[in-house]
Amino acid sequence: MKVIFDKDKLHTYITRLDLGRMFSDLPSVPFQLRTYEKNEGILHEGDALDGLYLQVEGQTKVTASVESGKTLLLRFCHPLSIFGDLEIVQKTVIQSKVEAVSDTHFLFIDKQTVEMSLMQDHLFLNELLKHLAYKLQTCTSASKINLLSSVEERFAAYLLSTRLPNDFGKEIQSSKVQEIASVIGTTPRHLNRLIQKMADSGVLSKKRDGFIVLDWSQLDEISGGMIY
Repeated sequence: MKVIFDKDKLHTYITRLDLGRMFSDLPSVPFQLRTYEKNEGILHEGDALDGLYLQVEGQTKVTASVESGKTLLLRFCHPLSIFGDLEIVQKTVIQSKVEAVSDTHFLFIDKQTVEMSLMQDHLFLNELLKHLAYKLQTCTSASKINLLSSVEERFAAYLLSTRLPNDFGKEIQSSKVQEIASVIGTTPRHLNRLIQKMADSGVLSKKRDGFIVLDWSQLDEISGGMIY
């Protein structure tokens, strides 16, 4: 994690995402601009929360795990997403792991400011309610995918969820196969069989060190329109 001291960049994010609608006194909010590199952990289950994270650029992945080590994929997030709201309201430790899928920027607000000032701001509370409702909706959707869909449908939904706007042929490294298998609830061996099946049908192209997505429309058909 790096802290960026760039007032112009900070102002650009505030203007682009119209953050004035979230705060009654925007100039008084002590924003800190933080950046995380691809695959870097941002929040970790069980840690104490240090503040509120507003995702303003990039893509993140949210997962939950159990003591056995199994991981459950909950959702992928894009701007504007908020992290730490549930923990602040419930006064609890961090409930889910958040990881950067691409280089990602956040506006960070320290916990004391949130609790002592922003929790009395009706504009902020209204926005927080919207984001909490959205998380409930996405967790419900993720539960449907994880419990009711086939592994092939979950794999297609995963790939569609990780797609960025400029991804024409998205390349996945072979080192990611085990991680993908874990979050969609299958084994690497089964997932490799699926990759071969999709390669045979022209959806993917296998490479020595991974595979490339060739046909997003076919993936959408396989997933039944579902994404995380």
